[in-house]
Formats: sequence, C-alpha cells, structure tokens
Amino acid sequence: MKSRTFVSATLTLLFLGMPASRYDAAVNAQSPDRPRLTVMMVDDFQVTGAGDHANWRRAEWTPLRRRQPEAHPYDTRFKMLYSSTGLYFLMEGTDRKLTATMAEDFMDLWNEDVFEVFLWTDERYPVYFEYEISPLNHELPILIPNFGGKFLGWRPWHYEGNKKTRTATSIMGGPKQSGAAIEGWRAEFFVPYVLLNPLQNVPPKPGTRWRANFYRMDHDDGKRTQWEWAPVGDSFHEFQKFGDLTFGDR
Repeated sequence: MKSRTFVSATLTLLFLGMPASRYDAAVNAQSPDRPRLTVMMVDDFQVTGAGDHANWRRAEWTPLRRRQPEAHPYDTRFKMLYSSTGLYFLMEGTDRKLTATMAEDFMDLWNEDVFEVFLWTDERYPVYFEYEISPLNHELPILIPNFGGKFLGWRPWHYEGNKKTRTATSIMGGPKQSGAAIEGWRAEFFVPYVLLNPLQNVPPKPGTRWRANFYRMDHDDGKRTQWEWAPVGDSFHEFQKFGDLTFGDR
C-alpha cells in the first residue's frame, strides 16, 4: 500500500514481445482523466490462473497507464466480468523478475510485485474494498474507511466458506519462484458478493454503477514502478478520482 498508514499458464509470445504502441492498440480506448468500463454478466466458472475460459471472450482488454514513464517498461492490462454470485478479474503484465517473497496472506504485499483492485460501490459513503494479489498467489482483501484522507484497513471476519475468494496465478517464461527471471505473470480471481456485504449497492444488477480503480506495483532491482487505470495523485486511495464501472446485461 502506498502512502498509507495500513495497510503456469502461458502468455502468448506475441503479447510478451509487443511494444507499447501495438499493445495499446489491441485494447479498449480510455479517457485520459476518468475512464469508464462496461462489465458484462456471465454464468459462474472456474478460476484456474490461465484466463482461458470462454467467458473471458466477452470482455476486451483494458490497459493500465504507467505512472513513472522512465521506470520499468512493462505492460499491464485487465479484464472484468460479473455473475449472480460475484465478480471475476483477470490481470496480467509483462515482467523480467519475480520480486515476491511473502509467503502468507494479509501481509504488506504492496511492498513487492502485486496487482490491486479498489471497489467503491456507493458514492454516499467513503468506504471501499481493496484487493491485492501477488505472483505467489497470496492475497490482501480489506475494507477501507477513508475519512478526509485518514484511513485504515479492516480484515474480513470468518473469512471462509462462501465468503472466501477463489484465486490462481501463473508465471510466464520462468518458475513461480522468488527472484526468478520471467517474462510476465497473470492473476485470475473471483470476489464473492458475500465478502462485500458491509458495503452498500451490492450486489450489482444491469444498470448499476460503481466507482473503481485498478493498479499494479513492481519492485524489480530496488526500483518501484506503478500503473493505474484512473489517474490519481500521490496516493492510490484518492477514491474521488476513481473510474466508472457500469454493469451490463448478458
């Protein structure tokens, strides 16, 4: 987590070797300020880490923007779907080194390589859900009350059964091993609505609108690089600047 108090399937070689301009041309065009995304509804399916289920063909890739242009020249993109029981996410990026050592959930994953999703389901309340997942398939699901920039993460209680996420990660071009030379990594995960019960305006239905943001952190060779969907300032927790999600129909 940045500036805050708390907190092997294979990618195609075409994607991994794709220069930034060609990569961007293959995905959704995005607004430079407050991007918008329509999320399609699907039947539930298994999360494997491969991201190859037929349902994913209903969603186009959306790119993340690198916040430090002079930093690691990696590409990052994501897809999102929803069902009657929860939300599906697929995030992937090119990489050269697997910088991940943490071997448990609920650790400070943002200090190493990680993908992140923030979901602000109701603009009436300054409370949102943050989810982080590492290349080693460790996660950080927390609720964030944010009052005037003062925030703290709260862990879910009785985090088991139908409240538990389903997650899988895969490494491309190398082993799933700390420090390994790789070509990229992917995370596929499912967040059940039951886990989001403390939030309002859940579950979504066709026409529902939420605010959200998607991020990536990379820490190769001691250099930090960040990616974002909706542009924010110094903190990833500037939720008023999040992008728009609109939930579509089948």
